Amino acid sequence: MRAGRVNLIGEHIDYEGYSVLPMAIRQDMIVAIRRADGGLVRVANVDDKYATCVYPADPDKEIDIKNHKWGHYFMCGYKGVYEYARSKGIDMGEPVALDVVVDGTVPQGSGLSSSAAFVCSATIAIMGILGKNFPKKEVAQFTCQSERHIGTQSGGMDQAISIMAKPGFAELIDFNPIKATDVQLPSGGTFVIAHCLAESKKAETAATNYNNRVVECRLAAIVLAIKLGMDTKKAVTSVTTLSDVEGLCVSFAGKEGSSDPGVAVKKLLHEEPYTLEEIEKITGQSLATVFQSSQTSLDVLRAAKHFKLFQRASHVYSEARRVYAFRDTVLSKLR
Repeated sequence: MRAGRVNLIGEHIDYEGYSVLPMAIRQDMIVAIRRADGGLVRVANVDDKYATCVYPADPDKEIDIKNHKWGHYFMCGYKGVYEYARSKGIDMGEPVALDVVVDGTVPQGSGLSSSAAFVCSATIAIMGILGKNFPKKEVAQFTCQSERHIGTQSGGMDQAISIMAKPGFAELIDFNPIKATDVQLPSGGTFVIAHCLAESKKAETAATNYNNRVVECRLAAIVLAIKLGMDTKKAVTSVTTLSDVEGLCVSFAGKEGSSDPGVAVKKLLHEEPYTLEEIEKITGQSLATVFQSSQTSLDVLRAAKHFKLFQRASHVYSEARRVYAFRDTVLSKLR
């Protein structure tokens, strides 16, 4: 059983390497599991609207993300456990066939991380059936990586809070390495979590929504790096997140009498969305070449008409500061 989550502050900055501050909620996902025969993994749901999904019991088989099925999230967990064990030199024996039943109260596509709750629940259940007990921090890390098999470029916040949450606390989640620090919320506080009833299925719309933001952030970081004097080839090959160029941005801001990396964004990027051709002129090569190792990013390039570099960079840098300001404000109320 793993909980859903609500993010108090730090929206869409975890995949840029910045800290976030979410908390778990009561709604959760439950996975019942048993060993089976026949070399198959059968994933059923208590809710009849979700058809039973059947997969080969083969952790090396890729998930067919072009044919989206809800059971794919279980297989992300299945693959993740075996991949992690293999990376640690742990002999798992023959892949196990499973019968699985899933139930949950986290609304699908509601922004409460039903997918991460599912992947994490599946992972914990599979570890249990195999008699394995991996460290929480490492489970949080590899569940983030394993959910990417569904085609979303997750940053790790959702899995980290699902795995490491504690009752009565929010968690300040740091990355590289992953770490959770308890943040006690003031007593008497009430959080109203409202659902507008609109669904956002991030795996099915990744190329135009979720992954689009990730690509825009990387492009913003590369363009900033080049404009701040980094060798173009180095920027294209080594810069992947806005945190990679924060130091350069802060140095630039220092010349303007500030320590805010957002100063560089305002001075060096324009607010109008960039075209693909405009960015390629700056980088000196096609974006298809820049992202050639990432199929999900190439899907974004095919779908996108323009790229909001200024907006993404401004948001990430300002939100990163606000996370710690929020943490400090909350803790000051407890003194």
